[in-house]
Amino acid sequence: MSDSVIRVENLSKKYILGHKEEGYKTFRGAMTNATKSLVSAFNPRAKKEANHSREEFWALNDVSFEIKQGDRVGIIGRNGAGKSTLLKILSRITEPTSGSIRIKGRVASLLEVGTGFHPELTGRENIFLNGAILGMSKVEIQRKFDEIVDFAEVEKFLDTPVKRYSSGMYVRLAFAVAAHLEPEILIIDEVLAVGDIQFQKKCLGKMEEVGKEGKTVLFVSHNMPTINQLCEKVVWLDKGQLVSQGKTNQVISAYLSEGSSNSSVINFERRDYKDIFFNQVSLLDNRGYPSTEIDVRFPFSVKVNYEVKKKLTNVEMAIRIKTDDDRSVFTTVYSDCSDVSKMNKKPGIYTASVVIPEFFLIPGVYTVSCAIFQFENGLYTPHCIDDNILKFTICETGTKIAKYNDHRAIGVVLVEFPWKDEILELSTSNV
Repeated sequence: MSDSVIRVENLSKKYILGHKEEGYKTFRGAMTNATKSLVSAFNPRAKKEANHSREEFWALNDVSFEIKQGDRVGIIGRNGAGKSTLLKILSRITEPTSGSIRIKGRVASLLEVGTGFHPELTGRENIFLNGAILGMSKVEIQRKFDEIVDFAEVEKFLDTPVKRYSSGMYVRLAFAVAAHLEPEILIIDEVLAVGDIQFQKKCLGKMEEVGKEGKTVLFVSHNMPTINQLCEKVVWLDKGQLVSQGKTNQVISAYLSEGSSNSSVINFERRDYKDIFFNQVSLLDNRGYPSTEIDVRFPFSVKVNYEVKKKLTNVEMAIRIKTDDDRSVFTTVYSDCSDVSKMNKKPGIYTASVVIPEFFLIPGVYTVSCAIFQFENGLYTPHCIDDNILKFTICETGTKIAKYNDHRAIGVVLVEFPWKDEILELSTSNV
């Protein structure tokens, strides 16, 4: 395997889905089912027909890739893409239907709340149990014990059975054990979302540290900025198949663009089941023409046509601009206007637009998202959310940063703040 620590070849996983007709549990129904079972046993044709209610579902289908030692790899894809199934196979929790995996090194996994710990054992006992499962000696575990407890912040509950832990406490301890017991390969599913924001940051920092030590990290997440921050490479799955693998920026950009239109105008099918919805969203240059190539020197606008089916009050509309790796640049909300009547909508077709000024966005690729909400009684009700629907490019045509190679290092917006420059002391030595 040379320097490869994980090699996946033609990996497939099949599940059998049973479609069973549910009904009232009556004596008559039970007798009918018993009769059907008896007939099926002696009638091959009836048995064959009964099997038609069973459907094959391929969670993974002929997936192949290779991960080298020290790689930090993100696994991305929509819900149902096969990400969690892949991690379970790599963690030896689930057996593949076909294909092979070869892993070199000690693997520590954190896939979902409830796995890896024995609920009746205390936090202290589970630390030693997990260490033993990973093949560590008692002395090795004791050496790391205090560090694990400090990281997890569960010292008060260390001798309490983990079945009494909250989901957040459970994840904190589970991650601390997985990350600190010196695994050579660390596999993490999006279970970290259970923890609070500060602990998530703490976990990401630890995963970066583990990666820099030459260990291998596999991380599943729907949060593209986090994947971009943590991972150097990305594997993209869709409907059980490998779509792409490679450098993080390139794969994430392609992934996010999949649902975006390359056109400057997108038309939606009528959504009469909604009270309010978008019919059309357009990207217009400074002359009012549809365009996806925007000159950085000129303003441009996002225009929306929307339809209201019934009278609504306190309507709010938002347009969000994001980078091609899914980082939000800004969100502008149409609601804080002085004319309150504009927030109350009667049935009809409307148009609205917002202008983004010139020399504002750093040259690069961006997406447009739109949403309509209603705010009443302290609650937001989403009516229509269309995410990453248009893709556009801010073109470099002569800015002050044109001389720099890496625009992203500067930021995502161009700003002109006043500077004050004063002479404190004038040297005469070299005059």
